[in-house]
Amino acid sequence: MNSPKPDAQVGVTRVTAEDDVPAQAGATLSIGDLSERTGLAPATLRMWESRHGFPVPQRLDSGHRRYREEDVEAILAVVRHKDAGTRLEIAIAQAMADAEPAAPSVYAFLRRKHPQLGVHRLKKSTLLALSWAIEDEFCAKADRATIYGAFQHERYYRHAEARWRELARVSAGTTVFGEFADPDPDASPVQIALPADAPMRREWAVVCDSRDLPVALTAWELPGQDDVPERKRLFESMWTVDGAAVHDAARVCASVAAQYGARAAGGESGNLLDQPHTPDVASVTALFNRMVAYVDRIGE
Repeated sequence: MNSPKPDAQVGVTRVTAEDDVPAQAGATLSIGDLSERTGLAPATLRMWESRHGFPVPQRLDSGHRRYREEDVEAILAVVRHKDAGTRLEIAIAQAMADAEPAAPSVYAFLRRKHPQLGVHRLKKSTLLALSWAIEDEFCAKADRATIYGAFQHERYYRHAEARWRELARVSAGTTVFGEFADPDPDASPVQIALPADAPMRREWAVVCDSRDLPVALTAWELPGQDDVPERKRLFESMWTVDGAAVHDAARVCASVAAQYGARAAGGESGNLLDQPHTPDVASVTALFNRMVAYVDRIGE
């Protein structure tokens, strides 16, 4: 395989056609080029990719990384946010959201980045059972997870508020999203009021970024169901205990929280894990058993 040929400009590598078989859509910058353009060492860029899934390179047949001009701008945006005092993982989440317009939707982001996740049409009653199982399992474990919940309407959150206050008591940070007319700035969980055009106003989510039991449940309500009884309405739904997918979902939530609530950007709701974690088998089994029991009970 031919080696990349050095350009006359110092520090820039020009990729030849022979070496650049998979590099597409303008991904011509080597990691050395990216380092020179952003001021970050290659080792730092590799660490960000390993821990945070950012930046995302294209790979040559040789395994070498190649980046786009857009990656330069995204990294510089992270550096600006970080220099302004934003936690690194929140800065990365914000940059990814800015670069990908669909990122403020947890459901859309997971569908695009993790297409292997199964999608199922579930009734609202089933989603309630699954959500309660996840919430109760974390309350029982007192797991210091970072937890996010998306509610379509404020009244839905008010029905669940006591449960979420208990979650906030045992978690590392808890944030809820909804159409809060007058969010309490001192409330726990942290309340994030979403505008009418925010994608997360239309979806259901429970995201728990945890070391032993990462889990995410997300769904959006199918349109045209105004005449359908509340608990029989159908949702396109996904749930997963894949640590990488859960971590991505949490980063999207953190980005939305940072966008619409200053306290969440660096406060108690911003305690994301440094990197995805593999779930504990016993914890997953306990959660699965609780889910089956709750679905069976609510179906009676």
